[in-house]
Amino acid sequence: MKLRVTLFMIICATFITNAQMKKWTLQECVTYAVDNNLTIEQFELDLENAKIDKSDALGNMLPNLNASATASKNVGFTIVSTSNIPVTGNQSTFNTNGGFSSNVNIFNGLRNMKQLQRAKLNAISNQYRLDDLKDDIRLSVANAYLQVLSNKEQLKTFKAQLAVTEQDLKRTTELVESGVSPRGDLLEIEATAANQEQQVVNGESLVLIARVNLAQLLQITDYENFDIADEEFDVPPSDILKNSAKVIFDKALTFRNDIKFSESTVELAKKDLEIAKGANYPTLSGFFQYGARYSDATQPIPDGSGGSFTPGFIDQLWIFDGISYGAQLNVPIFNGWSTRNNVKRSKIDLEKAKLQFEQDKLDLETNIQQAYVDVTTFYKAYEAAVKTEEARRLAYNYAKERFDVGLMNAFDFSQAQSRVDNAEADVIRTKYDYIFRLKILEFYFGIPISLN
Repeated sequence: MKLRVTLFMIICATFITNAQMKKWTLQECVTYAVDNNLTIEQFELDLENAKIDKSDALGNMLPNLNASATASKNVGFTIVSTSNIPVTGNQSTFNTNGGFSSNVNIFNGLRNMKQLQRAKLNAISNQYRLDDLKDDIRLSVANAYLQVLSNKEQLKTFKAQLAVTEQDLKRTTELVESGVSPRGDLLEIEATAANQEQQVVNGESLVLIARVNLAQLLQITDYENFDIADEEFDVPPSDILKNSAKVIFDKALTFRNDIKFSESTVELAKKDLEIAKGANYPTLSGFFQYGARYSDATQPIPDGSGGSFTPGFIDQLWIFDGISYGAQLNVPIFNGWSTRNNVKRSKIDLEKAKLQFEQDKLDLETNIQQAYVDVTTFYKAYEAAVKTEEARRLAYNYAKERFDVGLMNAFDFSQAQSRVDNAEADVIRTKYDYIFRLKILEFYFGIPISLN
Protein backbone atom coordinates (compact mmCIF):
# COMPACT_ATOMS: atom_id res chain seq x y z
CA MET A 1 0.00 0.00 0.00
CA LYS A 2 2.79 2.41 0.93
CA LEU A 3 4.54 1.62 -2.38
CA ARG A 4 1.39 2.49 -4.33
CA VAL A 5 0.98 5.77 -2.49
CA THR A 6 4.63 6.64 -3.11
CA LEU A 7 4.31 5.85 -6.84
CA PHE A 8 1.13 7.90 -7.04
CA MET A 9 2.83 10.89 -5.39
CA ILE A 10 5.79 10.62 -7.75
CA ILE A 11 3.50 10.55 -10.78
CA CYS A 12 1.54 13.55 -9.50
CA ALA A 13 4.72 15.48 -8.77
CA THR A 14 6.06 14.69 -12.24
CA PHE A 15 2.79 15.83 -13.84
CA ILE A 16 2.73 19.07 -11.86
CA THR A 17 6.37 19.79 -12.70
CA ASN A 18 5.73 19.23 -16.41
CA ALA A 19 2.71 21.49 -16.25
CA GLN A 20 4.71 24.20 -14.53
CA MET A 21 7.51 23.91 -17.10
CA LYS A 22 5.20 24.48 -20.07
CA LYS A 23 6.78 26.79 -22.63
CA TRP A 24 4.30 28.92 -24.57
CA THR A 25 4.68 29.52 -28.30
CA LEU A 26 3.41 32.70 -29.93
CA GLN A 27 0.44 30.93 -31.48
CA GLU A 28 -0.50 29.40 -28.13
CA CYS A 29 -0.28 32.81 -26.46
CA VAL A 30 -2.46 34.45 -29.11
CA THR A 31 -5.06 31.68 -29.02
CA TYR A 32 -5.19 31.64 -25.22
CA ALA A 33 -5.50 35.44 -25.01
CA VAL A 34 -8.39 35.49 -27.48
CA ASP A 35 -10.17 32.61 -25.74
CA ASN A 36 -9.81 33.96 -22.18
CA ASN A 37 -9.86 37.75 -22.40
CA LEU A 38 -12.56 39.25 -20.15
CA THR A 39 -13.29 42.16 -22.49
CA ILE A 40 -13.84 39.72 -25.34
CA GLU A 41 -16.28 37.80 -23.16
CA GLN A 42 -18.15 41.05 -22.46
CA PHE A 43 -18.30 41.86 -26.18
CA GLU A 44 -19.57 38.34 -26.87
CA LEU A 45 -22.41 38.96 -24.41
CA ASP A 46 -23.19 42.22 -26.24
CA LEU A 47 -23.37 40.18 -29.43
CA GLU A 48 -25.84 37.78 -27.81
CA ASN A 49 -27.95 40.77 -26.74
CA ALA A 50 -27.95 42.04 -30.33
CA LYS A 51 -29.23 38.66 -31.52
CA ILE A 52 -32.03 38.83 -28.94
CA ASP A 53 -32.93 42.32 -30.23
CA LYS A 54 -33.35 40.78 -33.68
CA SER A 55 -35.80 38.26 -32.23
CA ASP A 56 -37.70 41.10 -30.54
CA ALA A 57 -37.97 43.02 -33.81
CA LEU A 58 -39.29 39.93 -35.58
CA GLY A 59 -41.82 39.34 -32.81
CA ASN A 60 -43.16 42.91 -33.15
CA MET A 61 -44.32 42.05 -36.67
CA LEU A 62 -46.45 39.12 -35.50
CA PRO A 63 -49.96 39.33 -33.98
CA ASN A 64 -50.23 38.83 -30.25
CA LEU A 65 -52.66 36.51 -28.48
CA ASN A 66 -53.89 36.92 -24.90
CA ALA A 67 -56.32 34.98 -22.72
CA SER A 68 -58.20 36.47 -19.75
CA ALA A 69 -60.62 35.31 -17.08
CA THR A 70 -62.28 37.04 -14.12
CA ALA A 71 -64.53 35.88 -11.30
CA SER A 72 -66.35 38.18 -8.85
CA LYS A 73 -68.85 38.07 -6.01
CA ASN A 74 -71.16 41.05 -5.62
CA VAL A 75 -73.57 41.96 -2.79
CA GLY A 76 -76.15 44.71 -3.28
CA PHE A 77 -76.75 46.61 -6.42
CA THR A 78 -75.12 45.24 -9.53
CA ILE A 79 -75.76 44.66 -13.22
CA VAL A 80 -76.15 41.06 -14.32
CA SER A 81 -73.50 40.55 -17.00
CA THR A 82 -75.59 38.09 -19.01
CA SER A 83 -78.77 40.18 -19.21
CA ASN A 84 -77.84 43.72 -18.20
CA ILE A 85 -80.68 43.62 -15.64
CA PRO A 86 -80.03 45.49 -12.37
CA VAL A 87 -80.14 43.59 -9.11
CA THR A 88 -80.89 45.48 -5.88
CA GLY A 89 -81.22 44.71 -2.23
CA ASN A 90 -78.96 42.40 -0.29
CA GLN A 91 -78.92 39.73 -2.97
CA SER A 92 -75.47 38.37 -3.79
CA THR A 93 -74.41 37.41 -7.29
CA PHE A 94 -71.51 35.47 -8.70
CA ASN A 95 -70.17 36.42 -12.13
CA THR A 96 -67.42 35.10 -14.28
CA ASN A 97 -66.22 35.82 -17.79
CA GLY A 98 -63.28 34.93 -20.00
CA GLY A 99 -62.04 35.22 -23.52
CA PHE A 100 -59.24 35.64 -26.03
CA SER A 101 -57.97 38.77 -27.75
CA SER A 102 -55.48 39.42 -30.51
CA ASN A 103 -53.98 42.57 -32.02
CA VAL A 104 -51.88 42.97 -35.12
CA ASN A 105 -50.00 45.97 -36.45
CA ILE A 106 -50.96 46.41 -40.09
CA PHE A 107 -49.04 49.60 -40.88
CA ASN A 108 -46.95 51.95 -38.73
CA GLY A 109 -44.78 53.73 -41.24
CA LEU A 110 -42.80 50.52 -41.86
CA ARG A 111 -41.09 51.03 -38.50
CA ASN A 112 -41.36 47.36 -37.52
CA MET A 113 -39.69 46.35 -40.76
CA LYS A 114 -36.98 48.97 -40.25
CA GLN A 115 -36.49 47.81 -36.66
CA LEU A 116 -35.90 44.26 -37.88
CA GLN A 117 -33.40 45.48 -40.47
CA ARG A 118 -31.67 47.57 -37.82
CA ALA A 119 -31.47 44.63 -35.41
CA LYS A 120 -29.79 42.53 -38.12
CA LEU A 121 -27.31 45.33 -38.84
CA ASN A 122 -26.62 45.75 -35.14
CA ALA A 123 -25.78 42.06 -34.77
CA ILE A 124 -23.34 42.33 -37.69
CA SER A 125 -21.87 45.52 -36.23
CA ASN A 126 -21.28 43.85 -32.86
CA GLN A 127 -19.53 40.97 -34.63
CA TYR A 128 -17.18 43.43 -36.37
CA ARG A 129 -16.56 45.14 -33.02
CA LEU A 130 -15.70 41.80 -31.42
CA ASP A 131 -13.38 40.80 -34.26
CA ASP A 132 -11.64 44.18 -34.13
CA LEU A 133 -10.93 43.69 -30.42
CA LYS A 134 -9.46 40.27 -31.18
CA ASP A 135 -7.18 41.86 -33.80
CA ASP A 136 -5.93 44.41 -31.25
CA ILE A 137 -5.27 41.67 -28.69
CA ARG A 138 -3.33 39.60 -31.23
CA LEU A 139 -1.06 42.58 -31.99
CA SER A 140 -0.57 43.36 -28.30
CA VAL A 141 0.32 39.74 -27.51
CA ALA A 142 2.74 39.56 -30.45
CA ASN A 143 4.47 42.74 -29.32
CA ALA A 144 4.76 41.51 -25.71
CA TYR A 145 5.99 38.10 -26.91
CA LEU A 146 8.68 39.67 -29.08
CA GLN A 147 9.73 41.86 -26.16
CA VAL A 148 10.32 38.76 -24.03
CA LEU A 149 12.34 37.22 -26.86
CA SER A 150 14.40 40.39 -27.28
CA ASN A 151 15.15 40.67 -23.56
CA LYS A 152 16.04 36.98 -23.34
CA GLU A 153 18.42 37.22 -26.26
CA GLN A 154 20.07 40.29 -24.76
CA LEU A 155 20.43 38.45 -21.45
CA LYS A 156 22.17 35.56 -23.22
CA THR A 157 24.56 38.05 -24.80
CA PHE A 158 25.28 39.70 -21.43
CA LYS A 159 26.01 36.31 -19.86
CA ALA A 160 28.30 35.29 -22.72
CA GLN A 161 30.17 38.59 -22.47
CA LEU A 162 30.55 38.13 -18.71
CA ALA A 163 31.93 34.62 -19.23
CA VAL A 164 34.59 35.95 -21.63
CA THR A 165 35.48 38.75 -19.23
CA GLU A 166 35.82 36.29 -16.34
CA GLN A 167 38.32 34.32 -18.41
CA ASP A 168 40.23 37.53 -19.14
CA LEU A 169 40.09 38.37 -15.43
CA LYS A 170 41.56 35.00 -14.49
CA ARG A 171 44.37 35.31 -17.02
CA THR A 172 45.12 38.92 -16.05
CA THR A 173 45.24 37.95 -12.37
CA GLU A 174 47.89 35.36 -13.18
CA LEU A 175 49.88 37.91 -15.20
CA VAL A 176 49.71 40.48 -12.42
CA GLU A 177 50.75 37.96 -9.80
CA SER A 178 53.69 36.93 -11.96
CA GLY A 179 54.67 40.58 -12.41
CA VAL A 180 54.12 40.62 -16.19
CA SER A 181 51.17 43.08 -16.13
CA PRO A 182 50.57 46.10 -13.89
CA ARG A 183 47.91 45.92 -11.20
CA GLY A 184 45.97 48.69 -12.97
CA ASP A 185 45.10 46.24 -15.74
CA LEU A 186 43.58 43.89 -13.18
CA LEU A 187 41.51 46.67 -11.63
CA GLU A 188 40.23 47.72 -15.05
CA ILE A 189 39.18 44.16 -15.90
CA GLU A 190 37.51 43.81 -12.51
CA ALA A 191 35.53 47.02 -13.15
CA THR A 192 34.46 45.69 -16.53
CA ALA A 193 33.35 42.40 -14.97
CA ALA A 194 31.38 44.25 -12.28
CA ASN A 195 29.64 46.35 -14.92
CA GLN A 196 28.73 43.24 -16.91
CA GLU A 197 27.41 41.55 -13.79
CA GLN A 198 25.15 44.53 -13.32
CA GLN A 199 24.02 44.19 -16.96
CA VAL A 200 23.14 40.55 -16.30
CA VAL A 201 21.10 41.50 -13.23
CA ASN A 202 19.30 44.25 -15.15
CA GLY A 203 18.74 41.87 -18.05
CA GLU A 204 17.16 39.29 -15.76
CA SER A 205 14.86 41.98 -14.37
CA LEU A 206 13.83 43.04 -17.87
CA VAL A 207 13.06 39.44 -18.82
CA LEU A 208 10.94 39.03 -15.71
CA ILE A 209 9.05 42.26 -16.33
CA ALA A 210 8.42 41.32 -19.97
CA ARG A 211 7.16 37.87 -18.93
CA VAL A 212 4.82 39.42 -16.38
CA ASN A 213 3.47 41.86 -18.96
CA LEU A 214 2.78 39.03 -21.38
CA ALA A 215 1.19 36.89 -18.66
CA GLN A 216 -1.09 39.78 -17.71
CA LEU A 217 -2.23 40.11 -21.32
CA LEU A 218 -3.08 36.41 -21.16
CA GLN A 219 -4.65 36.98 -17.70
CA ILE A 220 -2.36 34.36 -16.16
CA THR A 221 -1.41 35.09 -12.56
CA ASP A 222 1.16 32.33 -12.02
CA TYR A 223 4.05 34.52 -13.14
CA GLU A 224 6.79 32.36 -11.65
CA ASN A 225 5.88 29.31 -13.73
CA PHE A 226 5.01 31.18 -16.92
CA ASP A 227 7.57 31.32 -19.70
CA ILE A 228 7.75 31.27 -23.47
CA ALA A 229 9.41 28.70 -25.70
CA ASP A 230 13.21 28.91 -25.87
CA GLU A 231 13.70 29.64 -29.53
CA GLU A 232 15.46 32.28 -31.57
CA PHE A 233 14.07 33.95 -34.65
CA ASP A 234 15.99 35.31 -37.55
CA VAL A 235 14.71 38.21 -39.60
CA PRO A 236 11.90 36.63 -41.65
CA PRO A 237 11.81 37.10 -45.42
CA SER A 238 8.92 39.22 -46.65
CA ASP A 239 7.68 40.64 -49.94
CA ILE A 240 5.37 43.16 -48.29
CA LEU A 241 7.45 46.14 -49.42
CA LYS A 242 6.85 45.14 -53.04
CA ASN A 243 3.41 46.68 -52.47
CA SER A 244 3.08 50.42 -52.05
CA ALA A 245 1.47 51.92 -48.97
CA LYS A 246 -1.52 52.90 -51.15
CA VAL A 247 -2.01 49.29 -52.27
CA ILE A 248 -1.84 48.06 -48.68
CA PHE A 249 -4.35 50.72 -47.61
CA ASP A 250 -6.79 49.87 -50.40
CA LYS A 251 -6.69 46.20 -49.43
CA ALA A 252 -7.03 46.99 -45.72
CA LEU A 253 -10.27 48.88 -46.44
CA THR A 254 -11.81 45.66 -47.76
CA PHE A 255 -11.28 43.45 -44.71
CA ARG A 256 -10.26 45.48 -41.63
CA ASN A 257 -12.81 44.91 -38.87
CA ASP A 258 -12.44 48.42 -37.45
CA ILE A 259 -13.40 49.89 -40.84
CA LYS A 260 -16.31 47.48 -41.22
CA PHE A 261 -17.50 48.36 -37.72
CA SER A 262 -17.32 52.08 -38.48
CA GLU A 263 -19.16 51.57 -41.77
CA SER A 264 -21.87 49.52 -40.05
CA THR A 265 -22.33 52.37 -37.55
CA VAL A 266 -23.23 54.62 -40.50
CA GLU A 267 -25.77 52.07 -41.73
CA LEU A 268 -27.28 51.86 -38.24
CA ALA A 269 -27.62 55.65 -38.13
CA LYS A 270 -29.41 55.58 -41.49
CA LYS A 271 -31.88 53.02 -40.15
CA ASP A 272 -32.44 55.11 -37.03
CA LEU A 273 -33.30 58.07 -39.26
CA GLU A 274 -35.76 55.98 -41.29
CA ILE A 275 -37.40 54.74 -38.07
CA ALA A 276 -37.69 58.29 -36.74
CA LYS A 277 -39.30 59.48 -39.99
CA GLY A 278 -41.77 56.58 -39.81
CA ALA A 279 -43.43 58.19 -36.78
CA ASN A 280 -44.87 60.87 -39.14
CA TYR A 281 -47.13 58.31 -40.85
CA PRO A 282 -50.56 57.13 -39.69
CA THR A 283 -50.76 53.77 -37.96
CA LEU A 284 -53.33 51.09 -38.71
CA SER A 285 -53.92 48.11 -36.46
CA GLY A 286 -56.47 45.28 -36.36
CA PHE A 287 -58.04 43.52 -33.43
CA PHE A 288 -60.10 40.39 -32.73
CA GLN A 289 -61.83 39.42 -29.49
CA TYR A 290 -63.86 36.44 -28.33
CA GLY A 291 -65.57 36.29 -24.93
CA ALA A 292 -68.09 34.27 -22.87
CA ARG A 293 -69.70 34.89 -19.49
CA TYR A 294 -71.71 33.32 -16.67
CA SER A 295 -73.81 34.72 -13.78
CA ASP A 296 -75.84 32.88 -11.14
CA ALA A 297 -78.39 35.73 -11.34
CA THR A 298 -79.29 34.95 -14.92
CA GLN A 299 -83.07 34.93 -15.47
CA PRO A 300 -84.87 32.02 -17.15
CA ILE A 301 -84.86 32.19 -20.91
CA PRO A 302 -87.24 30.69 -23.51
CA ASP A 303 -86.48 27.12 -24.45
CA GLY A 304 -88.01 27.41 -27.94
CA SER A 305 -91.09 25.28 -27.18
CA GLY A 306 -93.19 27.82 -25.26
CA GLY A 307 -91.48 27.19 -21.94
CA SER A 308 -88.33 28.54 -20.25
CA PHE A 309 -85.31 27.28 -18.36
CA THR A 310 -82.41 28.66 -16.37
CA PRO A 311 -79.18 27.76 -18.17
CA GLY A 312 -76.30 26.24 -16.22
CA PHE A 313 -72.64 27.19 -16.26
CA ILE A 314 -71.66 25.40 -19.50
CA ASP A 315 -74.87 26.44 -21.26
CA GLN A 316 -74.31 30.10 -20.38
CA LEU A 317 -70.78 29.98 -21.76
CA TRP A 318 -72.20 28.70 -25.05
CA ILE A 319 -75.18 31.07 -25.09
CA PHE A 320 -73.58 34.28 -23.84
CA ASP A 321 -70.47 34.34 -26.02
CA GLY A 322 -69.53 36.81 -28.69
CA ILE A 323 -66.94 37.95 -31.19
CA SER A 324 -65.75 41.43 -32.02
CA TYR A 325 -63.23 42.49 -34.59
CA GLY A 326 -62.22 45.61 -36.44
CA ALA A 327 -59.46 48.06 -37.26
CA GLN A 328 -58.15 51.22 -35.66
CA LEU A 329 -56.52 54.15 -37.46
CA ASN A 330 -54.41 56.77 -35.65
CA VAL A 331 -53.24 59.87 -37.49
CA PRO A 332 -50.46 61.91 -35.82
CA ILE A 333 -51.36 65.59 -35.91
CA PHE A 334 -49.36 67.25 -33.13
CA ASN A 335 -47.16 65.77 -30.42
CA GLY A 336 -45.20 68.74 -29.15
CA TRP A 337 -42.61 68.53 -31.97
CA SER A 338 -41.34 65.27 -30.48
CA THR A 339 -41.29 63.41 -33.81
CA ARG A 340 -39.71 66.33 -35.65
CA ASN A 341 -36.98 66.69 -33.02
CA ASN A 342 -36.27 62.93 -33.08
CA VAL A 343 -35.79 63.17 -36.85
CA LYS A 344 -33.39 66.10 -36.39
CA ARG A 345 -31.38 64.18 -33.77
CA SER A 346 -31.20 61.16 -36.05
CA LYS A 347 -29.89 63.32 -38.89
CA ILE A 348 -27.20 64.74 -36.62
CA ASP A 349 -26.24 61.24 -35.45
CA LEU A 350 -25.99 60.13 -39.08
CA GLU A 351 -23.66 63.01 -39.95
CA LYS A 352 -21.52 62.24 -36.89
CA ALA A 353 -21.31 58.57 -37.92
CA LYS A 354 -20.26 59.56 -41.44
CA LEU A 355 -17.58 61.90 -40.11
CA GLN A 356 -16.29 59.21 -37.75
CA PHE A 357 -16.16 56.75 -40.64
CA GLU A 358 -14.06 59.16 -42.68
CA GLN A 359 -11.86 59.83 -39.65
CA ASP A 360 -11.33 56.09 -39.12
CA LYS A 361 -10.25 55.71 -42.73
CA LEU A 362 -7.83 58.61 -42.36
CA ASP A 363 -6.45 57.08 -39.14
CA LEU A 364 -5.99 53.74 -40.88
CA GLU A 365 -4.19 55.36 -43.80
CA THR A 366 -1.96 57.28 -41.38
CA ASN A 367 -1.15 54.13 -39.42
CA ILE A 368 -0.31 52.21 -42.59
CA GLN A 369 1.87 55.03 -43.89
CA GLN A 370 3.67 55.14 -40.54
CA ALA A 371 4.04 51.36 -40.45
CA TYR A 372 5.40 51.39 -44.00
CA VAL A 373 7.99 54.02 -43.12
CA ASP A 374 8.83 52.18 -39.87
CA VAL A 375 9.54 48.93 -41.71
CA THR A 376 11.92 50.68 -44.10
CA THR A 377 13.55 52.72 -41.34
CA PHE A 378 13.96 49.90 -38.84
CA TYR A 379 15.33 47.55 -41.49
CA LYS A 380 17.99 50.11 -42.39
CA ALA A 381 18.71 50.56 -38.68
CA TYR A 382 19.05 46.80 -38.31
CA GLU A 383 21.42 46.56 -41.29
CA ALA A 384 23.48 49.42 -39.89
CA ALA A 385 23.58 47.77 -36.46
CA VAL A 386 24.78 44.49 -38.03
CA LYS A 387 27.55 46.27 -39.93
CA THR A 388 28.54 48.18 -36.81
CA GLU A 389 28.63 44.99 -34.76
CA GLU A 390 30.80 43.28 -37.35
CA ALA A 391 33.21 46.22 -37.38
CA ARG A 392 33.26 46.42 -33.58
CA ARG A 393 33.85 42.67 -33.39
CA LEU A 394 36.86 42.89 -35.71
CA ALA A 395 38.20 45.84 -33.72
CA TYR A 396 37.68 43.91 -30.48
CA ASN A 397 39.49 40.83 -31.83
CA TYR A 398 42.39 43.03 -32.91
CA ALA A 399 42.43 44.75 -29.52
CA LYS A 400 42.37 41.41 -27.74
CA GLU A 401 45.37 40.21 -29.68
CA ARG A 402 47.27 43.35 -28.73
CA PHE A 403 46.14 43.12 -25.11
CA ASP A 404 47.22 39.48 -24.85
CA VAL A 405 50.77 40.36 -25.93
CA GLY A 406 50.92 43.43 -23.74
CA LEU A 407 50.68 46.05 -26.53
CA MET A 408 47.41 47.54 -25.15
CA ASN A 409 46.50 48.53 -21.64
CA ALA A 410 43.40 47.24 -19.87
CA PHE A 411 41.51 50.54 -20.10
CA ASP A 412 41.69 50.69 -23.89
CA PHE A 413 40.83 47.01 -24.11
CA SER A 414 37.78 47.45 -21.85
CA GLN A 415 36.61 50.32 -24.06
CA ALA A 416 36.85 48.09 -27.12
CA GLN A 417 34.90 45.40 -25.30
CA SER A 418 32.26 47.91 -24.18
CA ARG A 419 31.79 49.10 -27.75
CA VAL A 420 31.24 45.57 -29.04
CA ASP A 421 28.83 44.87 -26.18
CA ASN A 422 26.76 47.90 -27.08
CA ALA A 423 26.84 46.95 -30.75
CA GLU A 424 25.52 43.45 -29.99
CA ALA A 425 22.72 44.92 -27.87
CA ASP A 426 21.81 47.29 -30.72
CA VAL A 427 21.61 44.37 -33.16
CA ILE A 428 19.18 42.52 -30.92
CA ARG A 429 17.04 45.59 -30.25
CA THR A 430 16.82 46.71 -33.88
CA LYS A 431 16.15 43.14 -35.05
CA TYR A 432 13.05 42.70 -32.93
CA ASP A 433 11.92 46.27 -33.54
CA TYR A 434 12.05 45.53 -37.26
CA ILE A 435 10.30 42.16 -36.92
CA PHE A 436 7.39 43.68 -34.99
CA ARG A 437 6.96 46.58 -37.44
CA LEU A 438 7.09 44.09 -40.29
CA LYS A 439 4.37 41.97 -38.69
CA ILE A 440 2.20 45.04 -38.18
CA LEU A 441 2.47 45.99 -41.86
CA GLU A 442 1.76 42.40 -42.93
CA PHE A 443 -1.23 42.35 -40.58
CA TYR A 444 -2.65 45.41 -42.34
CA PHE A 445 -2.24 43.49 -45.59
CA GLY A 446 -4.22 40.54 -44.24
CA ILE A 447 -1.31 38.21 -43.39
CA PRO A 448 -1.87 36.41 -40.04
CA ILE A 449 0.66 37.00 -37.27
CA SER A 450 3.38 34.35 -37.28
CA LEU A 451 7.11 34.34 -36.62
CA ASN A 452 7.80 31.41 -38.95
